Amino acid sequence: MKPFTLCLWFDTQAEEAAHFYTSIFKDGKIGDKTYFGKEGFEFHGKPEGTVLTVEFEANGQKFVALNGGPDFKFNEAISLTITCETQNEIDEYWEKLTAGGGKGVQCGWLRDKFGLAWQVTPEILYKIQKSPNSPNKSRALNEMFQQVKLDIGKLQKAFEG
Repeated sequence: MKPFTLCLWFDTQAEEAAHFYTSIFKDGKIGDKTYFGKEGFEFHGKPEGTVLTVEFEANGQKFVALNGGPDFKFNEAISLTITCETQNEIDEYWEKLTAGGGKGVQCGWLRDKFGLAWQVTPEILYKIQKSPNSPNKSRALNEMFQQVKLDIGKLQKAFEG
């Protein structure tokens, strides 16, 4: 069975988004593009030759960016998670993903300039969440809820008491 390919619906920014995402990840690459033809103009309203889809890969995941029109918008019901080992990784991804109009939300979540939701999560948070219920876990999770971009040092300090 072949792996999944995620299709991301944009109004007209598919090519821009593909270049944005591939610039963030070291192994990012642009693949094939398809273009609107004369067919279906009455439905899509896009001029012939306009980009329809852009295949791209980022962090080993395959995507298709689709210029589907303004009908659908991203929301937090679907998000992409980046697991980071260091604060420098968190800071780097956060800066790149919020560039150009992205915005931090809460608890390590952000929305990029296209509205796609991301979770930039430190590895230690998974260990905290899987630990037995204790004052340590409660303190760490309470600390997490106070943060927008997660701070590994503060989470660790809260967990250790």
